[in-house]
Amino acid sequence: MLDHSTSRIDPTARIEDGAVIGEGTSIGPCCIIGRDVVIGPDCQLVAHVNVAGHTTIGSGCVIHPFAALGGPPQDLSYRGEPTRLEIGEQCTIREGTTMNTGTVKGGGITKVGARGYFMNNSHVGHDCVVGNDVIFATSATLGGHCEIGDFVYIGGLSAVHQFTRIGPNVMVGGVCGVRGDVIPFGLVNGQYAVLEGLNIIGMKRRKFTRERLSVMRSFYQKLFHGPGMFAERLNEVQPLAAADPAIAEILAFIAAGKHRPLCLPAGGA
Repeated sequence: MLDHSTSRIDPTARIEDGAVIGEGTSIGPCCIIGRDVVIGPDCQLVAHVNVAGHTTIGSGCVIHPFAALGGPPQDLSYRGEPTRLEIGEQCTIREGTTMNTGTVKGGGITKVGARGYFMNNSHVGHDCVVGNDVIFATSATLGGHCEIGDFVYIGGLSAVHQFTRIGPNVMVGGVCGVRGDVIPFGLVNGQYAVLEGLNIIGMKRRKFTRERLSVMRSFYQKLFHGPGMFAERLNEVQPLAAADPAIAEILAFIAAGKHRPLCLPAGGA
């Protein structure tokens, strides 16, 4: 399954029969590639990379030393089933990063989107679904079954509780324990993460106009800092879904919650 005329394989690498290595991909010194691995074209495995299990890696990824991809899930119920890990194209996976395959009870697959940047020692647990264009800073960690939207930034040494959802365009500060679902466009911070406001910088990067930002700030204040109980305010702001698609996205995200409580501002909402 190897085309040595187009793929560059270091003689110290160990590639099991059955592995598929894409055209133009280079496999550096001391890499170990399992038999059920598919690596797309134009990837670079720098050195000492271990890719195991039923793992598929998209084109153009760069994977640095001591990354371990496709290892079995860290779940006591796992009994060796052929579950999967899928990684999208053009990801950068830095030193010591780990990503595990899924579990049968969790759907059998861990999925990582395209163009992610995973800094050293970050971790994607079993059955997670990670969106496109994310950034995981050093030692950012996901427990199993997490759902991470597009354009999410997770700060260094932060950990996300299993089954937690983080909506698109969220920024998580460093050294945070995220125990609740974070609304799209949210900004969370603190030892046990609390909602501190909207990710205005991220929204500007998504080309939100000044008028849209004003609408979003007003909505946020009404929902999280207005008078009365949160459930009452949530009901009152439902008509605002028509004011901006981002508001509709936030309200739909809240309505879809099932496993974890909503991450709220300090002192409750």
